[in-house]
Amino acid sequence: MIDHYDWAGGREAMLRFGPAGGPVVVAALPLFEEANRTRGFGVTILRLLAARGIAGAVPDLPGTGESEVETEQASLSHWIEGFTTATASLRARHASVHIMALRGGALVDRDAVADSRWHFAPLPGTAVMRDLGRIALAAAKEAGTSFDPATLTEPGPPIEIAGNRLSRALLAELAAAEPTTSGRLRTVRLDSDATVADRHVEGAPLWRRSEPDNDIALATLLADDIASWIATCGG
Repeated sequence: MIDHYDWAGGREAMLRFGPAGGPVVVAALPLFEEANRTRGFGVTILRLLAARGIAGAVPDLPGTGESEVETEQASLSHWIEGFTTATASLRARHASVHIMALRGGALVDRDAVADSRWHFAPLPGTAVMRDLGRIALAAAKEAGTSFDPATLTEPGPPIEIAGNRLSRALLAELAAAEPTTSGRLRTVRLDSDATVADRHVEGAPLWRRSEPDNDIALATLLADDIASWIATCGG
């Protein structure tokens, strides 16, 4: 169902799954183009959790999805505030609140009060910026112009990357951002990623596909892992 949450900048949509009570998992999906490629995958995980009696929610962040905030007005601070507010709005209705953050989504859950966090292939802001720089550089080469990715965080007007006009302030915030490591946190990565994690699993990086895709087997494995983690945390 379609729900909403209110934050200082207005009202944003929030997709809801599963029961009205019990534990709830609030999803912070990947950022920018990765969000388009993996949204269906993230929703599949939440639907599988709903079938296990665990509620789920996907809040639109300011300047994304159906938000009335212009994309070029979005900032990482607004995303963090929006996600924090959405999470708080669910606590009054659910026995416990847990966060599922995928990739760059792990940069927006920092201030949210949650009983536990579960991160899948989390990225530091520098890695997000490298990907944006590659996209912008490829577009410049195709257009026959020059571009230096190092200029992304310099003061100036919004820059268009993959069809989105992004503010330099947002990009500067991202460059300095790191995923939170506080509280109860479980980190899962693909077995092709040698970075330290609590668990490595088999699967393909859907965020690298040229088109949106899904992986039901991987989604099922991850939903099982999240459900077990919530039970471990007393959810």
